[in-house]
Amino acid sequence: MDATAIALVVMPALAGALAFALPTERPQRWLLLGTAAAHLALVGVSIANPPAPSPADWLHADSLGLLFLGITSTLFFVAAVYAIGYLQREVRAPRPDFVEGVLFSNQPERVFVGCMLFFLAAMSLVTVSQHMGVLWVAIEATTLASAPLIYFHRHHRSLEATWKYLLLCSVGIAVALLGTFFLAVAASGISSEGAPLLLSDLMAGGASLHGVWLKAAFLLLLVGYGTKMGLAPFHSWLPDAHSESPSLVSALMSGALLNCAFLGILRAYQVVAAAGEAPFARELLIGFGLLSMAVAAVFIIGQSDYKRMLAYSSVEHMGILSLGVGIGGGAAFGAMFHALNHSLTKGLLFLVAGNILAAFRTTSVRGVRGMLQLLPVSGPLWMAGLMAITGMPPFGSFLSEFTILQAIFAQGYPLVAAAFLLLLAVIFISMASIFLRMLMGDPWTQPVVVHKESLLAVAPAALLAATALLFGLYLPPAVDSTLQAAAGLLGGAR
Repeated sequence: MDATAIALVVMPALAGALAFALPTERPQRWLLLGTAAAHLALVGVSIANPPAPSPADWLHADSLGLLFLGITSTLFFVAAVYAIGYLQREVRAPRPDFVEGVLFSNQPERVFVGCMLFFLAAMSLVTVSQHMGVLWVAIEATTLASAPLIYFHRHHRSLEATWKYLLLCSVGIAVALLGTFFLAVAASGISSEGAPLLLSDLMAGGASLHGVWLKAAFLLLLVGYGTKMGLAPFHSWLPDAHSESPSLVSALMSGALLNCAFLGILRAYQVVAAAGEAPFARELLIGFGLLSMAVAAVFIIGQSDYKRMLAYSSVEHMGILSLGVGIGGGAAFGAMFHALNHSLTKGLLFLVAGNILAAFRTTSVRGVRGMLQLLPVSGPLWMAGLMAITGMPPFGSFLSEFTILQAIFAQGYPLVAAAFLLLLAVIFISMASIFLRMLMGDPWTQPVVVHKESLLAVAPAALLAATALLFGLYLPPAVDSTLQAAAGLLGGAR
């Protein structure tokens, strides 16, 4: 197996175990940051010098895996930097409580740090898995590692969100397991040694796969992993989990975890395409993509909770990714580029949302006014996030959405293009009205607690904003080649 891929999984897992053993808080925080930095460095080496693949490798990062691995590691490092300041300012109380949006927690910090590192290990395993069975185990592991993070504040709403997350994602992963079994049945005739689930074997023997079983397998995998990805109508866990989690956890869940489930669907799509059944899969992806955008648009209109608004925005963008892959051609490249842009932007927005909650002590849109006056750094970053998440130039999301739209017309889907533009317009108007009400106006009298914005609170979000802006103006060759190679595995081209 690929030694680098193994190290990317084992290193954060061992660090997570060590975090539970450390007796004091400060070493745990620096262990989190140090592991994140080491993981990012190792990912950078892998992207710069991709290891030679072996058809027998169960763990190996191909171009698709490297793309999502790079996104995950980058976002985790930024979140780890933010976590240093977040854990320092986290209010402690002798018992769980919730007062006017002020969150208290008596959960040991080692649980938070340890689960964060296990979460990184599980997401890394998803990106390097080349065996459909191992991929299923890895995606299930991301659920188990992240559930305690949702419950970090130990409020009754976080408990409800955690149980909903565990229940619905467990149902989804059970459906995906059934789909994996069906895939094994479909592949039972391509090897005399049993039913192979290695991706390279499945694709090489695509012409010999049983068509009916394969279609049923893809549908079950799409529904199962689509539940974890947040595709409508399987998304109902997502708004609660994202809104009740600590903001840095929400950033990771929206910007990295959803990508892991998306990768599971892409692996299934690769097998279906190799078997010559790509049109069947594309129709499903287009349908679920448009449905997700429509559901998100409905719930974003007039949304009263800004963290839930960001969660529904994630449903929208997962729909855009599904739509892009379903359209194919240049839209596949646009979808890969959009996955990168969405992760950066949603990470930015959730980290800024954490700063807003710390200052205004509420997630209610009505309770936040005058951000530009009270939060001179987070306010402009919130505005930049609005522009980026709604696909406005010069941010990278404008280019990725335009690439997808251009391909929709090129592939001959005018009605899909019209629906795509209409839903984007509705969502833009709805989000802009919410963001601008929070940014403008005079602050309410006295219900806010304003502290000087620390460097650790604003620098991570500023870095993500700068990167999202950079990708709209200039795409570094290494990033461009990775995106093109990933799209190529899906049968797409720039």
